[in-house]
Amino acid sequence: MRHAEFASDVPDAPFSSDKTLLAALAADLQSLNYTADGVAGLIGVEAWESLENDQLIPALLACRQADALAGNQPTAAVMLWLLGETVPEAHLSRAFAGTTPGGLGRLGLAERHGADGWRALVALRPYSSDAGGDVWVASDLGQHQRPGVLRRDHVLGIGQASRTLAQLTVRPAVDRALDLGTGCGIQTLHLLGHVRHVTATDISARALAFTRFNLLLNFERLGLDPDDLGNRVTLRQGNLLDPVAGETFDLAVSNPPFVITPRHPAETAESQFTYRDGGLPGDDIVSTLFKELPGVLTPGGTAQLLGNWEISSSAPWHDRIQSWIPATVDCWVLQREQLTPSAYALTWLRDAAETRDPDAFVDRYAAYIDDFRSRNVDSVGFGAVLLRTHEVPHTGHPASQQAAPTPEVPLRRFEEITHPLEQPIAPHFAAGVGRYDWVVKHAEGLSEQHLLVADDVTEERHQRPGAEHPGVILLRQGAGFRRTNLLSTELAGFVSACDGDLSAGQIVMALSALLGQDDDAFRSALLSDVRRLVLDGFLIPAAAS
Repeated sequence: MRHAEFASDVPDAPFSSDKTLLAALAADLQSLNYTADGVAGLIGVEAWESLENDQLIPALLACRQADALAGNQPTAAVMLWLLGETVPEAHLSRAFAGTTPGGLGRLGLAERHGADGWRALVALRPYSSDAGGDVWVASDLGQHQRPGVLRRDHVLGIGQASRTLAQLTVRPAVDRALDLGTGCGIQTLHLLGHVRHVTATDISARALAFTRFNLLLNFERLGLDPDDLGNRVTLRQGNLLDPVAGETFDLAVSNPPFVITPRHPAETAESQFTYRDGGLPGDDIVSTLFKELPGVLTPGGTAQLLGNWEISSSAPWHDRIQSWIPATVDCWVLQREQLTPSAYALTWLRDAAETRDPDAFVDRYAAYIDDFRSRNVDSVGFGAVLLRTHEVPHTGHPASQQAAPTPEVPLRRFEEITHPLEQPIAPHFAAGVGRYDWVVKHAEGLSEQHLLVADDVTEERHQRPGAEHPGVILLRQGAGFRRTNLLSTELAGFVSACDGDLSAGQIVMALSALLGQDDDAFRSALLSDVRRLVLDGFLIPAAAS
């Protein structure tokens, strides 16, 4: 059953009902040049980059120096919302002449602290979005800005995961998109740049209140009508796909609560960290989304999400993932890292500042280790997932990791790439899916196609001193996924001849004669290797250059 649209203020979250006060706040923030570039210019690029990594001291020292030199008004916003410091009321009054400190209090952004000071109730961060340029994003204060364990209904701000999802999301101009688990609304801000209508869902009412505040604070930059927000954005509260049952979308994105957390019989929803803990055992949240997200996509629709998955040493890391994918759905999984159970437990206990309670920390750490041991988990993978439905469903059996795709077999790509990628990586995801479609289309006629070496590709040859021929030939990508491919002599010869003049079949025949390999098995194996170079983007169709 469809849930009602969420459109209300929530206690302990920013209030968005007073549009006049929101407009005054936006004007004050603009006057202060409270933008990503503006703050970096104020405190220095190095301090800003440290701030992006939750290192507050360089920014704090820079703000103190700026105040000592010039009584700089913009530092009031930085000190208040980015550093969590107490700001004198006089400083805040000068910086926010239109909003006033009292107005910040009514909006739920700050509160009186001490005899003559104000401190933040939330974080309000400048952010550069491809939808509206410079925007401001409210979220809960992080562990570096406030003492103690995070509140259980903590609303996460702009972090590495949200940036990662934004950078990998393919952005076609489409009619409808779903932001599942919107949090403070980061992905929705991006989606508004290329989607006519966004439906943003979350199980947390506080999260939706933050999202609504962020949309209305930035309505002008995002091209929204504050009196008719529903024309572009619908907010709904509910678990996973319940709020959109029976609906379909051209694009779905999700940074779900994928963290694998030990379950115990006495737990309640109130005892879970809603921003990261989906309440299911193991990696069931991610496996559920693999299975069910395709059901809310239009034909040809795409879903992109982040996730964790459990790995056993007795099987390849992607073995269990393959069983989650519906038979007719394309899937591309990019694993970015693996952590041991111990490292994983420490990562997420620190994330919620649970290490600040020593006794509880020991018990929680032990619970994580016991939980992983109960399912024979040797490591936990993290990565990005792309799922795609088809206009005409595929049939047949899933391809192996090595098999070349055919029209009867959907895309099954499982890659582990841990080195830095070009960012944003989204255009390269889109190009990779496009190359897959091209290979499927020309599965029976690849030998007739003319190919070129991609512009970013270079070749390396290594040989022992005095050797007549190289022992190692490497093909490297300088852009995108920055893959490296080890070439055989015949494949290196094929690549060197790809200038678009000869067809793939003509090059293969020439190499076959040159190397004395005049048999169908050699030619078929070489074309199979060529097909993989096309899929990886080392070679591209001459017609697409």
